[in-house]
Amino acid sequence: MRIAVVADIHGNARALRAVIDDVKESAPDMVVNLGDCLSGPLEAAETADLLISLAWQTVRGNHDRQLLDRPPEKMGPSDRAAFGELKNHHKAWLANLEPALTVEDLLLCHGAPDDDLVYLMEHVEPDGRVRLATRSEIAQRLRGASAPLILCGHTHVPRIVALADGRVVVNPGSVGVPAYTDTEPVPHSMEVGAPHARYALLDRRKADEPWRVTFRAVVYDWNGAADRAAGQDREDWARWLRTGYAA
Repeated sequence: MRIAVVADIHGNARALRAVIDDVKESAPDMVVNLGDCLSGPLEAAETADLLISLAWQTVRGNHDRQLLDRPPEKMGPSDRAAFGELKNHHKAWLANLEPALTVEDLLLCHGAPDDDLVYLMEHVEPDGRVRLATRSEIAQRLRGASAPLILCGHTHVPRIVALADGRVVVNPGSVGVPAYTDTEPVPHSMEVGAPHARYALLDRRKADEPWRVTFRAVVYDWNGAADRAAGQDREDWARWLRTGYAA
């Protein structure tokens, strides 16, 4: 069994197409998508059409939810930019996404299993520094989820953590945005230091074997994506896309 895992595409159709091509070479049995599909100043409608045609198993991210649960004037600029592109069939697709899914023996979620805004494997200190969460912090945020492998997105940082009880948590990184800044719970930044599109491959030969995890970093036209963001007056996104750094 081979499963490709993508997350946090954020409307970056250039990055998504490059990952699709790379995934085809890996020939997985299925692809799963951990959400935050469209939000951003790039190509929300094109990305939605691609994802609808692919019919991947997809969970709802916080930005997918926010594109539907509030009026445009209450949205942040990235959600508002995406919302302006979406047609009714795109919104219907978003509305049908589940907040969590079980596939094989995997639990799929965006943030934590019961909260799409939680950083599952990172902790933001009061001064804005971001550190790896402790195993006990992660276990508490999982709130008893018993799957041996939990897949999450949200923080855009590729990461694998093995808990004391044998459960493993994996974040494949972000297909579409390698860095960002946020103001909640305090101002902080997340960054991976390179502009590549990220995803992960899971492999195992037998059902009773542990999954092997491979992280992939895919070259694509990130300068084209950055130019698109700059043309939408989002110089912050342009910087993130070109460099993988938040500042």
